[in-house]
Parts: sequence; C-alpha cells; structure tokens
Amino acid sequence: MRDTGKRIYTRKGDEGRTRLLSGESVWKSDTRVEAYGILDELQCHLGTARALITSDPVKNVIFSMHENIFTASAELASNPDTRISLKKRIGEEDVRKIEKWIDEFQESHGSPGRFVIPGNSIDSAALHIARAVCRRGERAIVQLNMESGGLECLLTYFNRLGDLIFVLAWAMEVEAVVDQTLATVLEGSS
Repeated sequence: MRDTGKRIYTRKGDEGRTRLLSGESVWKSDTRVEAYGILDELQCHLGTARALITSDPVKNVIFSMHENIFTASAELASNPDTRISLKKRIGEEDVRKIEKWIDEFQESHGSPGRFVIPGNSIDSAALHIARAVCRRGERAIVQLNMESGGLECLLTYFNRLGDLIFVLAWAMEVEAVVDQTLATVLEGSS
C-alpha cells in the first residue's frame, strides 16, 4: 500500500467536536452533524441497493441520487452565511427530476395501493431500508430548518426522494414477481 503521508487520524482525538464545511467547530451532537450523518447512512444503504439491483435504469437513478445527496450534505454542513456561496445547491429542478422519475416508474410498474411489507426481493428490501433512513433524514432536516431556516427546498427534495425510493422498491418487487412467474412457466414447459 502506498503511503501518501496524509493520515486519517490526528493522534490527539477530537474531544467530540468536528469542523463543518463552513469552518466552525461544533459538537458532534449538533443538529447539522446529525442531519448530514443520516444522509451519509442513506448513501451507504443506496450503495448496497445499487450493488444488488440488475436494472440499469434504476441503478442510474440511484447514482444520480448519490450526487444530489452529496450536494445536500454540503448544504447541511454549512451555516446560513456560507451556504449561499456553495457552487451547487439542491433546487426546484432537482425536485422536478425526482417527480418525473416517480411518474415514469409508477406508469411502468403501477402502485401497490396498500402498505407493503418489505422482503419480497433482496434489492427491494435494501431500497426499503434506504427509504426509512431517507425519512429519518427528512425529519432531521425539519428540525434543523426549525432552528435555522433556509432549508425549505431540501425538505421538499427529501420528501420526494423518500417517495421515489418507495416507488423504486415497488418496481423491484414487481420485476421479481415477473421473473419468478417466467421461471415457473419455463420450468413447466420443459
């Protein structure tokens, strides 16, 4: 392994503090740290789902989600003064893109019309975990917005993102049922 000279640890500990993107030092229990920490967890779950999914269109949508979640995390790691100077922020066009994907997947795979119990397929179950984490992230952003304001677009984005992840999970369940039915039909005809 190549030694780059830069270590990930400081050897002195951080005493429970971290630096935000805006440069300020805060406790790791700060609402902003909690919010972008949940988004980091969401990234991991979406990565697991993407690794399990074989559908390229769904993988591409999830990859786009990853990029926007990084953008949102940068917004959350900033204070209101430094947030406005970020090169990229989540905007209305990002929300519209999510709504377009929701409409497309609902058109092609339908809607369950009922509560869904996760677990019919591994890729769908992984997406349901991501959906639940997304909803927790949304709640954390609600709290942060109540404290400091200015995060209304992020709130809308993560609300729609949770909806999109649900629709993708349903699409994976539908595809699993189709695959199982085809396999059964093919087995019966041989």
